[in-house]
Amino acid sequence: MKNEARRGDVWMMDLGIAAKVRPCLLLSDFPAADELALITILPHTTALKGNRWEIKLDLPYLREGAFHLQQIQSVPINTLMRRLGVLSDSDYGLILDKLAERLSI
Repeated sequence: MKNEARRGDVWMMDLGIAAKVRPCLLLSDFPAADELALITILPHTTALKGNRWEIKLDLPYLREGAFHLQQIQSVPINTLMRRLGVLSDSDYGLILDKLAERLSI
């Protein structure tokens, strides 16, 4: 089932002791066999700072919080635990637009 992970999915992931188990948005698809076993994610947080890089989305499977664009990271695929849901095309587009702004691309 993990190899069905796709960009736009929200998965519960184990990011280690410091970052905890938390929901994360997948920004990349599951890697091909000849690629590194990494997936790029955007963690969801409930510890909000109120800055411009927090993207709040009202999703029924998440507590109130935001995806934080300052926390983009690539993590091993074995941190994927279970799929929580999938962002709509419009919500995912909003994230990508704000990500492009963050990276100045």
